Amino acid sequence: MPRGDKSKYTDKQERKADHIAESYEEKGVSTKEAERRAWATVNKDDGGGKKPRGSGRGKETGHPAAHKGGRAGGAAASSRSAAARSASAKKAAATRKARAEHTARG
Repeated sequence: MPRGDKSKYTDKQERKADHIAESYEEKGVSTKEAERRAWATVNKDDGGGKKPRGSGRGKETGHPAAHKGGRAGGAAASSRSAAARSASAKKAAATRKARAEHTARG
């Protein structure tokens, strides 16, 4: 099986990779780089191709990356006071405004 061969991936894994690649392309990433990132994500999530060699069903595809998001950030934010979170949000808003004005001039 040559490098890059996708024959051992399930239809579900291929759909998943297509969806991820489309999302990257919408964000302005090149098609080739989007495909590379998409398959890297599928491999990270599922541990590679899942098609069985013989008859029967493939192994279950878990979604570890999909369930991970927000955990660390939520825990960090909840331990800070409301005043600290508010100050941080105001600072971020000011930074976004300043950067938007800077790019609008240039």
